[in-house]
Amino acid sequence: MNLIAKLPALASIIYKNSFKDSTEIEDINPCRDWSYNFARMLGFDNPQFADLLRLYLTIHSDHEGGNVSAHTTHLVGSALTDPYLSLAAGLNGLAGPLHGLANQEVLLWLQQVQNEYGDDASEEQIKEFVKETLKTTKNFKKWVT
Repeated sequence: MNLIAKLPALASIIYKNSFKDSTEIEDINPCRDWSYNFARMLGFDNPQFADLLRLYLTIHSDHEGGNVSAHTTHLVGSALTDPYLSLAAGLNGLAGPLHGLANQEVLLWLQQVQNEYGDDASEEQIKEFVKETLKTTKNFKKWVT
C-alpha cells in the first residue's frame, strides 16, 4: 500500500524531470479528487486535462484480474510472497506485446490524429478519423456503417 500511495508523486517527479526541467510537485488538495491532484502534480492546470486524465485512469483501472498484469500480480501474491515482488511481477507482464502494447498503440493513434489535424481538430474530424480507423481494422469492419 505504501508503494502504491507513492506512485503518483514518483511518476510526477519523473515526468517533470524528463519533460519540464523540474522536480517540484504541487501539494495534494484534499478537497479535490485523485485525477485533479495528479494532473496538478504533473504540472497541468487545465480542467479539461484533469477530466481526460480521470477518464483515462478509470478505463485503465478496471482490470479486475482478467489481464496478464493483474492476473500475474494475483498469482504471485497467492504464494504469500512480498507485495513488492507481486507488483514487480505484474509490471513485468506489461512488457509483452499483447498487453502493454495496447497503450502504446493508442498513443501512436493519437499522434496520427494530431499529425493529420494538428492541435485544433474538430469533433467532426475526429469522428471521421475514428470511422476510417475502424474501417481499416479487420475486426471492426462489421460495426462501421
